[in-house]
Amino acid sequence: MPSYKAPVDDTLFLLKDVFDFDRYGNLPRFAEAPIDVVEAVLSEAGKFAEKVLQPLNRSGDEEGCTRDSSGNVATPEGFKEAYKAYVEGGWVGLAGDPAYGGQGLPHFLAVALSEYVIAANLSFAMYPGLTNGAAAALWIHGDDALKRTYLPKMTTGEWTGTMNLTEPHCGTDLGLIKTKAVRQGDGSFAITGQKIFISAGEHDMAENIIHLVIARIEGAPAGTKGISLFLAPKFLVNADGSLGARNAVVCGSIEHKMGIHGNSTAVLNYDGAKAWLIGEENRGLNAMFVMMNAARLGVAVQGLGLSEVAYQNAAAYAKDRLQGRSLTGAKEPGKPADPIIVHPDVRRMLLEIRAFNEAARALMVWVALSADEALESPDPAAKRAADDRIGLLTPIIKGVFTDVGFANAVKAQQVLGGHGYIAQSGMEQFVRDARITMIYEGANGVQALDLVGRKLPKDGGRAVTAFFGEVSAFLAENKGDAALAPYLAPVKAALGQLQQATMWLMQNGMRNPDNAGAASHDYMHLFGLTALAFMWARIAKAVLARQAKGKSNEALDSKLALAKFFNARMLPEASAHLARLSSGAETLMALPAAAF
Repeated sequence: MPSYKAPVDDTLFLLKDVFDFDRYGNLPRFAEAPIDVVEAVLSEAGKFAEKVLQPLNRSGDEEGCTRDSSGNVATPEGFKEAYKAYVEGGWVGLAGDPAYGGQGLPHFLAVALSEYVIAANLSFAMYPGLTNGAAAALWIHGDDALKRTYLPKMTTGEWTGTMNLTEPHCGTDLGLIKTKAVRQGDGSFAITGQKIFISAGEHDMAENIIHLVIARIEGAPAGTKGISLFLAPKFLVNADGSLGARNAVVCGSIEHKMGIHGNSTAVLNYDGAKAWLIGEENRGLNAMFVMMNAARLGVAVQGLGLSEVAYQNAAAYAKDRLQGRSLTGAKEPGKPADPIIVHPDVRRMLLEIRAFNEAARALMVWVALSADEALESPDPAAKRAADDRIGLLTPIIKGVFTDVGFANAVKAQQVLGGHGYIAQSGMEQFVRDARITMIYEGANGVQALDLVGRKLPKDGGRAVTAFFGEVSAFLAENKGDAALAPYLAPVKAALGQLQQATMWLMQNGMRNPDNAGAASHDYMHLFGLTALAFMWARIAKAVLARQAKGKSNEALDSKLALAKFFNARMLPEASAHLARLSSGAETLMALPAAAF
């Protein structure tokens, strides 16, 4: 049976030693979150994930969700009770606006604890995760009446939320949507159409589900310019806040899918459902992108969380499973065989996973702290810089974390061999669950195109120039540190390759857009490797500082070995990415479509 231990100590080390938690003390939300409070919150979240959610993960996968003839969906046994406890514990509204019942704590804290919830039970984590995203879109773009009616119970998680974009004939190209909205005399709209792949679209864990739906108002312009965003509740809400009649939105079916069986992925049929406009007419994508960007960061964390839980179980198995002898002589001569952790190739897989996980967690924490800066910094320059950083790094961490997270789940499965392929170990579920993260909230190929086509040139390249500047400044500030030098040189080399790749795109992408498209995947992963190497250098600096003060320990010292492994065995892939993207689009586009 699989197990999970939340990496609370590692998260706290990143906050205290790597990112200097005290420097964020000028942000209002941090006044209520001194480091001792943060530690208490993360510790309790870790315990909830380990003791309540993780035991439901495999059973939830095996049982799945079930739909009755009326379209009502039941979640797996234990999910409803766990969600009730999650809501009562205040976890959904941790970073929510206190005006609507939230606790008003920093956003980074919600992101950090979400890793633990995701790793323990991804299917469960999606219900509150989508609710937070829907609430954020409503908080920013909804009018006061809608916010008063829906935000209090969405913020606390008493009501859940969804995002309704995809239709049978369109996914990424939302300009093709057919769902229509017809004006009603009372100022509402009647929504008619079908939405598919709606995560948490129908379930029994909350008394109401608030759907955010994109549709086209009659007479609106074609394409994305004519898309509006609407709020359509499962149950209409009376003036006194009580629930009224069932709205005309019904779950037509739930998808039979590869993974995340404990989450109800629904087909929702709208038949004149009553709905209200969120934001401006024909500006729905602008409002929906608030939720989509939050979701993309959340999916990035899913890649990390699944990679972490897969690693923990693979490492435990490798230390226990006896098979063969070490190439350099028996390490356990009193036993019939050595544990497989002695074999170099097993170590390679485990180290590749762990070296990614620890750097990815650092990058996640940095981006999450940047979100708080972007929201609340009193310094306009710092606020803009943080917002630029998030915009630039969002497609990178969504694409890289989930590509690598899935690959790492497969590696962890490989460590277990045949035992990883059967259900009992839980590894095959991690692989199945991780696969969707590369697809939903914008397939990773789309993330790469967004990076090279929109994020790099945005504001004249201000964000990417600032990122290069931050890394370069770190290298310059620490160039005299002899102990840190072995960790800086690889970062400098990777940064140079990333800058070279960026220049190649500037020179060749405009000349032939196919060059940009052909380069996008490799560029995204080159950027990701560089950012992870930067994180390892910052981690190494923090560990060396601890050692100099005599305050290190074995767990922290091991990070230096992991950093060296990453730089020696994983970072060289940056050269391959540069070579591939620099070859251009010719070989990719040469074969005519008919020849495929």
